[in-house]
Amino acid sequence: MTADALASDTSQPIVQMGSFLTLHYRLAGPAGDVVNTFEGKPATLSVGTGELSPALEQRLIGLAEGARARFELAAGEAFGERNPDMRQWVGRKLLNDLGDPDEQYHVGDVVEFPTPDGAGKYAGAVLEVRGDGAVRFDFNHPLAGLPVTFEVQLIGVL
Repeated sequence: MTADALASDTSQPIVQMGSFLTLHYRLAGPAGDVVNTFEGKPATLSVGTGELSPALEQRLIGLAEGARARFELAAGEAFGERNPDMRQWVGRKLLNDLGDPDEQYHVGDVVEFPTPDGAGKYAGAVLEVRGDGAVRFDFNHPLAGLPVTFEVQLIGVL
């Protein structure tokens, strides 16, 4: 973690569970960036709602507004280990019901699905496409089982 990350000026708001944040952040694995908002619009999120993994949220707790920090997380710490059960076949009928029946899937595509309650989304990466249209997805986080660099700049803390 960088030296300017922790609060030295107690007049600045401090990140705690339930804080609403405006921030730039970068998540990178061994192959490079997976998410990087530093070049565009900042992100907004609420700590404790599952928008970031608990391991990443824990790194934010105690940081002051305006802080910039960089964390190195060990393999599997940020998003858990890769789970082979998260690689699953999805039939073409279900894919048609959930999206565009004319959609063509290709290895490497990332596809978003609605959660069963319709309140959120989750994503899977295409691993294989069968002749009958079924698609095998990997629903693991792309950084599961890998070391992760987490860099953050806190713009606002409410």
